[in-house]
Amino acid sequence: MFFVLSKTLGLLALPTNFMIALGLLGALLMLTRFAVLGRRLVVSAMLLLAIVGLTPLGSLMLYPLESRFPKWDPARGAPDGIIVLGGPVDSDLSAMYGMPVTVAGADRVIQAAVLARRYPNAKILFTGGSANLIATEAKEADVGAEILESLGVPKERLLLERQSRNTYENAIFSKAMLAPKPGERWLLVTSAYHMPRSVGLFRKAGFPVEPYPVDWRVGRVLDVDGVSLLGLRRADIAVREWVGLLAYRLRGRTDDLFPGPT
Repeated sequence: MFFVLSKTLGLLALPTNFMIALGLLGALLMLTRFAVLGRRLVVSAMLLLAIVGLTPLGSLMLYPLESRFPKWDPARGAPDGIIVLGGPVDSDLSAMYGMPVTVAGADRVIQAAVLARRYPNAKILFTGGSANLIATEAKEADVGAEILESLGVPKERLLLERQSRNTYENAIFSKAMLAPKPGERWLLVTSAYHMPRSVGLFRKAGFPVEPYPVDWRVGRVLDVDGVSLLGLRRADIAVREWVGLLAYRLRGRTDDLFPGPT
């Protein structure tokens, strides 16, 4: 049920979707006896879109997430393994066109390949099934493995976790598959903004990991993008992560509202 609600109600919680829905509702009300209220809703939606899109609000919300964990230090030495979280590939489009299709966050796969070459003895796990509610045949892990192989990572080094639908299941199923031994060091590769939620879930699952953030979206906290959809996109990403952090904490799936370095 949690998964279904996150995929349905979660869409409306995104600022862009909410503001568009608000404007459409206002437009419909303008055709009724509630025309005054409708006009106010349309104006409010337009103002909100302008504020979020033309100000650094999205960056302000995203920056604390991305800066929560520092860049990983290679001086820590070679890890025993590397975990790559799904998300940077579109498994459905990949199946449709017969070739890997990447989306935002492809840095996860690219950096995983870099790490694989740097640490040839490290195991590599790509965790990701299908996040779709209906069509679940295409798996992210399969596409991710194909990309990693094309980047020179030998197939025999790859472990694939193909059942997880969200980050919570990434953590649970990864631990079950790998059964990490005490003292083993595993890098967790995911987008910087996604790292706090991911680390919190892995810790709760009893799988301590070393954060390896990639795919930064904000350079300066007061970065102003001007008239651009990028500001809206950043706001959507940030709100989704903050809501996810709160939801997982309320459900007891993490021990901290905003997990950070230990």
